[in-house]
Amino acid sequence: MIKDTIKTLLFLAAMAGLLMFIGSFFGKDGFIFSLVIAIIMGLVAYFFSDKMVLRMYGARPLDPHAYPGIYAMVANLTQKMDIPMPKLWLVKSSMPNAFATGRNPRHASIAITTGLLDLLEENELRGVLAHELSHVKNKDILFATVATTLAVAIGYLSQSLRASAQARDRNQDGQQEQSRTGIFLAAMITPIVAQLMRLAISRSREFLADESGAHYSEDPLALASALKKLQENSKMAHLTGGKMPTLFTLLLSHPMTEARIKRLRTIYDERMQQLNT
Repeated sequence: MIKDTIKTLLFLAAMAGLLMFIGSFFGKDGFIFSLVIAIIMGLVAYFFSDKMVLRMYGARPLDPHAYPGIYAMVANLTQKMDIPMPKLWLVKSSMPNAFATGRNPRHASIAITTGLLDLLEENELRGVLAHELSHVKNKDILFATVATTLAVAIGYLSQSLRASAQARDRNQDGQQEQSRTGIFLAAMITPIVAQLMRLAISRSREFLADESGAHYSEDPLALASALKKLQENSKMAHLTGGKMPTLFTLLLSHPMTEARIKRLRTIYDERMQQLNT
């Protein structure tokens, strides 16, 4: 858990460094303007993305009379995690999926699809809910917003820098020409690196949510079983990574399912060792 948290902070620090690097090519006013625009976009996403996402999925409030067991599960888990009870939503979709949204634990929402309810056993569903609630407890929406804001600012500055380099007349001075080429390459590469870091942060938070969820649900193998079912059902489900070449894992927002299951089984083995000693 500590390892994933440190990894997240290091990636955020590296993204901030990239922002300062690309911003150094601009004057103070241009840098501040780009950063302000990115922050405004980040704040809008932070405060309103939950409503937009729920509306996009056509989510409806989960009926407590029709699904009392789910409310009981979530109430038990939130009590263990010491976080407020989130709003629960149901999405009518055959795609098995679950996601957490909301800017902080007091404004959190958990949505699940009918496909997920049809696919999973009760203990597996509890593991998935523990995972999503861990995103809320670990304030992953905040981390995602900060990472996205930095990536947007870097992308905006890089685009402006590329446009500036292309607009200049070709200079016969070899040294200046080489300098402009270096600037252009930096502007091309920096936003790609920033996006890869943003995705790496997302994968790190998923591992952390797995570990937290396994701890609070006290059943690591239940989430592992749910992940396996989701992988077999659909490689595009929210909780799955699917099988891909190693290079392509850098482009995933979620870790490979096999890696997550392996970690969860390690957690289970360590838990059994502690109980037997």
